[in-house]
Amino acid sequence: MGAYLIRRLLLVIPTLWAIITINFFIVQIAPGGPVDQAIAAIEFGQGGALPGASGEGVRASHAQTGVGNISDSHYRGGRGLDPEVIAEITHRYGFDKPLHERYFKMLRDYLSFDFGDSLFRSASVLTLIKDSLPVSITLGLWSTLIIYLVSIPLGIRKAVHNGSRFDVWSSAFIIIGYAIPAFLFAILLIVFFAGGSYYDIFPLRGLVSANFDTLPWYQKITDYLWHITLPVLATVIGGFAALTMLTKNSFLDEVRKQYVVTARAKGVSEKNILWKHVFR
Repeated sequence: MGAYLIRRLLLVIPTLWAIITINFFIVQIAPGGPVDQAIAAIEFGQGGALPGASGEGVRASHAQTGVGNISDSHYRGGRGLDPEVIAEITHRYGFDKPLHERYFKMLRDYLSFDFGDSLFRSASVLTLIKDSLPVSITLGLWSTLIIYLVSIPLGIRKAVHNGSRFDVWSSAFIIIGYAIPAFLFAILLIVFFAGGSYYDIFPLRGLVSANFDTLPWYQKITDYLWHITLPVLATVIGGFAALTMLTKNSFLDEVRKQYVVTARAKGVSEKNILWKHVFR
């Protein structure tokens, strides 16, 4: 077991390296990269400011964006910008350096946990991760807990009543839930229960209410659960199928084994067979 865990942990290193490398070359080669997006933002989107810049970014005047200033730019949308503006944009995002230098600089930055600044927000990537991590961990923990608490007992009952109406209908429901994308189910929950077209029962956004700090401790718990209900439901709806069917099939395999047949022949009750033998 220890050797297996070590091998799996060691595989994380080449896997991460491969993902980072593939992502790097996709960003460098594919059209519509950071430089193209910055040029588009200057010309159309943000009144002349680079995305992510907080007053200190590159800005282009009407003279700089005049059509005909440059015609040989290899960036789409950059043909109407002054060459100095494009040069400043490429320098800002590091595209003025050779490909191999950009690649090794990226690796050094990642090893030192320097992920740079967001291209679309005036904050560092680490700050954005730090702000979002508590919510992600919360949703992940609650989703995992609910999936296991529901799927394992459901799979056991489906195995015990294999072929019954309950088995057929529950299989249909969990497979439909598995087939619905999480984002689509989230939209449906918002429309029906978060002030969309029908009911306004749950809040539309936020992890807690604005007056959370002034609430008594028991109301803080209910307020917190009230806010995470819809996000957790949207997350878990597709997670029941795999674990439920795995539990059911595992139970069915065990029930057909010889020791279960022997226990039944000895007169052991089905309850004891399931909970004292099969479930173990």
